[in-house]
Amino acid sequence: MTSLMWGLLCVSGILASAARGTFPQFGSRNRQIHSISPSIPRVSPHGPPRVSQRFEDIKSIEQTSDELSAETFGEVQRGGSTARAFQQQQGARTGANNLEQERRADNGAGGTNSRFNRYQSSHHQPSSQLQHNAAPSAPWQPARNPSGSLASIRTEAATRANCRNRPIDLVFIIDSSRSVRPAEFEKAKEFLQHMVESLEIGSDATRVGLVNYASTVQNEFQLKTYFAKSALKQALARVEPLASGTMTGMAIKTAMEKAFTAEAGARASSANIAKVAIIVTDGRPQDHVEDVSAAARASGIEIYAVGVDRADMASLRLMASLPHDDHVFYVETYGVIEKLTSKFRETLCGLDPCSQGHNCQHICVNNGNSYDCKCRKGYVLNPDKKTCSRLDPCSQGHDCQHICVSNDDSYICKCQVGYVLNADQKTCSRSTTCAQGHDCQHICVNTEDSYICKCPLGYVLNADQKTCSRSDPCSHGHDCQHICENNDDSYICKCQVGYKLNADQKTCSLSDTCSQGHDCQHICISNDNLYICKCQVGYVLNADQKTCSRSDACAQGNDCQHICANNGNSYICKCQVGYVLNMDQKTCSRSNACAQGHDCQHICINNGDSYNCKCRVGYVLNADQKTCSQEMRGETTQDACMCEAQIVFQKKVQSTIQELSRKLDELSDKVNLIEGQQQY
Repeated sequence: MTSLMWGLLCVSGILASAARGTFPQFGSRNRQIHSISPSIPRVSPHGPPRVSQRFEDIKSIEQTSDELSAETFGEVQRGGSTARAFQQQQGARTGANNLEQERRADNGAGGTNSRFNRYQSSHHQPSSQLQHNAAPSAPWQPARNPSGSLASIRTEAATRANCRNRPIDLVFIIDSSRSVRPAEFEKAKEFLQHMVESLEIGSDATRVGLVNYASTVQNEFQLKTYFAKSALKQALARVEPLASGTMTGMAIKTAMEKAFTAEAGARASSANIAKVAIIVTDGRPQDHVEDVSAAARASGIEIYAVGVDRADMASLRLMASLPHDDHVFYVETYGVIEKLTSKFRETLCGLDPCSQGHNCQHICVNNGNSYDCKCRKGYVLNPDKKTCSRLDPCSQGHDCQHICVSNDDSYICKCQVGYVLNADQKTCSRSTTCAQGHDCQHICVNTEDSYICKCPLGYVLNADQKTCSRSDPCSHGHDCQHICENNDDSYICKCQVGYKLNADQKTCSLSDTCSQGHDCQHICISNDNLYICKCQVGYVLNADQKTCSRSDACAQGNDCQHICANNGNSYICKCQVGYVLNMDQKTCSRSNACAQGHDCQHICINNGDSYNCKCRVGYVLNADQKTCSQEMRGETTQDACMCEAQIVFQKKVQSTIQELSRKLDELSDKVNLIEGQQQY
């Protein structure tokens, strides 16, 4: 609704201005013209604009929601009948006559009746800096050339979403002189990338080349270089500006002599491949372009000229093919050059006839210059080839036993009177006997005066002729090598124990029994259809033939002098009490108790695993068995009956008893040692 209101307001404004003998200025600073306006007069950036327009050339107003959001004016195209209809409704016939008179006056003052396509940004140059190009142009003539001009084929089969245009050899000729700032050059490359995106690129489709020029000309890549759209766009992104003068004529000559050649990838004209050059420039050529452009056009190259900002309009017209309305474009800045993409897509690909309006009831299908109508599923096309009628599914064939009833896009089956629909929803049975009650497990089928029972697919009727059992597919023949197992209406193959099913799901191979699962504690070894268990080094298999126990290394043989003790998978040697292990870790030697430390006052004597204390000559061992006292021999010799002599005698007796006790202890230790050896 918003787009329609804007369109009506804009047309009303145009008609009202025409009635007053004036015309609105489309180049105001707060409006941005995005679409092509053939009816807007040609304006060159070197002189003031003049209003020169025919009211009869107004065709339609094209608006889109994005143009409205940017406060832009729609495209005014040719189509006098529509404009005159608005004129009659508004009662503005007099204004149209005044506008026609103004047009004639403008042409008589040096204007021109030819038009070019102009794009305008919101930051355009003041009109005082613009000059009008007064050079007259030839009357409009359809483009004709031996290679097949795009002007004559642009309505061939194509769609806006995916342009499948007629294959063309397309060469971009891009100005990268000093006047083109880096950011502007990037915008120009983006425009070329968008152009490529809208085309079908390939060796058998559209081929693209690029000529970059300034004071010198550089052939960036040829028509045969890239046939993939992604690679082509990347190549365009890598192009760098040359930044010097503007030798446009030299660039066109290079394109004609080097880019559009068989060596560069151009296809022969006999293949009906159009040759197209699109020139993008923002300045006045510093060399002559008229003759070289004429030669290029004569060779079959169709030239489109796009001027930006300071571009010289007269030079653009000298370069471009006829009609100039279709081949000359102008934008005020590189910032809006991308707006030309949709126009070039329309020019190179053609319009979709379906998008221009159709009278198909359901589906419009683009068919080259025209369209065909098709119907949605469940409908058929009527003889008028436009409207659709519901398809009668029953008339297309059905499997109903009695009656077929169409139901939207499908059908349902019904039975005649006296019959009922069976469970399969297709066949019918007499409603008499089965309806009176039956004992069929699955399907009851009426016969004349009775009924019979039937089973569904995958089942067989049992001997009682009433119940059903699943059919045995295996009994009907199978190709299983070992075991056939029924599986619903089919079967599966299985293998005997010790075998596994091969990839063909039919034959069997010996299986790795261990991989099927085992109960070995350590190691499983497959053995035909079985397996055996083994143990790791240092272990022995238990009586259950599955678990393992550590092996007795000492029992396997050892070289210990005294005692062998198992230690994991090996053994270590130990010594009996009173002995120590020698450096060889095998033999034993008696331990030196005295050397280990003692508390004897005089002499320490080893005694097996212990030691005894003795005194030096002239001393006797005290009762603590450690310290010594001096003997009292002189006194005893004097008088044996004296008390001193008795004391000495008692000490001797005590010493003898102690020595006897020591020997008894030594004997007891030996007995204990023997008993310990027997225990080991």
